[in-house]
Amino acid sequence: MLERVCNHVHNYFIRSAYPGEYEITGGSLPLGEILKEGQRFQLIGSDLNDGVYTWHADGIKDDDDKEAAALADEAFAGTILAMAPPKEFLAIVGEIADWVDAYGAGADSPYQSENVIGVYSYTKASGAAADGSGGSGWESAFASRLNPYRTPGRLL
Repeated sequence: MLERVCNHVHNYFIRSAYPGEYEITGGSLPLGEILKEGQRFQLIGSDLNDGVYTWHADGIKDDDDKEAAALADEAFAGTILAMAPPKEFLAIVGEIADWVDAYGAGADSPYQSENVIGVYSYTKASGAAADGSGGSGWESAFASRLNPYRTPGRLL
């Protein structure tokens, strides 16, 4: 969810960039010299593993830090972007993840259902886009709280 929200606000909170040749072996990427324990990072330039992760000495976690990420073994020329999202932003991302778990399926649907004499009739919901990105998703529900973190475009 962190990657989706960072992309949405066009801000990955990048502190530094480390271009170079990297090798993922056994699902591990040794980054202890450039990242701190628990620091988030974005991997760019990989054919199989681009994304946002959390670095731990005992293994890399996926962007929501709930379970171990399954990095595919590969050698690549790419960039490790060290991230430093503020704790307040991470708290909002956590709330968004909870909101999506609770309401996401219904909010993403461009339809509303109506029970007509025991038979469901589906009609287009007002304000919702056909692709589900309309005014009823988490983007709209959290817009005012995410606006302070928004940048005009992606920095890197």
